[in-house]
Amino acid sequence: MQEFVVLVDANDNPIGLMEKMEAHVKAELHRAFSIFIFNTKGEMLLQQRAFSKYHTPGLWTNTCCSHPRHEETLEQATTRRLQEEMGMKCKLEEIFHFTYKADVTQGLMEHEIDHVFVGTTDETPEINTEEVASYKYDTMENINLDIKNNPQEYTPWFKIAFAELLKYYNK
Repeated sequence: MQEFVVLVDANDNPIGLMEKMEAHVKAELHRAFSIFIFNTKGEMLLQQRAFSKYHTPGLWTNTCCSHPRHEETLEQATTRRLQEEMGMKCKLEEIFHFTYKADVTQGLMEHEIDHVFVGTTDETPEINTEEVASYKYDTMENINLDIKNNPQEYTPWFKIAFAELLKYYNK
């Protein structure tokens, strides 16, 4: 099944659809979302991307990330994808968004307006092994230190979103 992404202008207004791989080859700006789940101890749930992923395989990243489908709201998309990837349900709140462009190797670029959602739950993940190799909980302090020491172990969008998330929580 072909997957399409929602192309957007710099103000996040939809301007069309494009097949997902084509959008990544052409570095077309499209809408995306990233989900950060915390447990009640304040630890963040990270996922390690499946080693079979078409880009950034095996890298650590936020709990869940993807693209909304055509005519799907971000709220619908985040609920759907969190269930599909991590087998979890959680109330989510959008806290900010950012635009970035990053080379994700193999001739592919991510160029996204990434909407960042957070939620809190102690529900145990039931990972979809086609999407996720592993998961772990850790403190923001430990994650921040590990990103500084091992930046190559994390996805480009996670490092950007995590830095913004730190600012958000340190207000």
